[in-house]
Amino acid sequence: MTDLFVVIKTSLQVSGISLLISGIIGIPTGTIIGLSHFRWKKWLIALVNTGMGLPPVLVGLVVALLLWRSGPLGFLALLYSKSAMVVAQSIIALPLITAFTIAGVQRLDPELIRQTIALGATKWQLFRVILNETKTGILVALMAGFGGIISEVGAVMMVGGNIKGETMVLTTGILTETRMGHFETALYLGVVLLVISFIINLCLTLLQQKQINA
Repeated sequence: MTDLFVVIKTSLQVSGISLLISGIIGIPTGTIIGLSHFRWKKWLIALVNTGMGLPPVLVGLVVALLLWRSGPLGFLALLYSKSAMVVAQSIIALPLITAFTIAGVQRLDPELIRQTIALGATKWQLFRVILNETKTGILVALMAGFGGIISEVGAVMMVGGNIKGETMVLTTGILTETRMGHFETALYLGVVLLVISFIINLCLTLLQQKQINA
């Protein structure tokens, strides 16, 4: 039972930090892209949308190569650690959050933005207005990002090493128990994963619906 709590804690810790990092980067980036007008905007949005389907195993491979002992970032000694898992999951969630934020921002009424600027709003004040108007879409972006990383197995397995008590998470635990023929334990971990995903997404959904009905 103690091992289960450790696995759950590791899963929530890694996914939570990854979601926070990708949200801090992805929401402002998506807002800037959505509001800006430049020649290659459609190409950039297409690139971001392509990133939504980025294979997690490929992300894991690239991160592993970068963090490998002989790699360019090998001196950081982060491979097979929670930090490496956070890096990989942040990369996976970033395009999802950015793309959904862009979509939400592009649905804004341009007149609202023009009026806000005309009233002398600073860039930070304008950003706050945009966040307030697109908060429902941003919650959807966060749900998409969370769903993309909490259920991910390939990348965290490659960069985390699936070390019991250290870097094993629910998804890699399910894979390990299945390989060992412990199907009941694997199913139990799967149910725990589904319950955690449901609870977190339920909370985000309730917030989203509250904003819609406000």
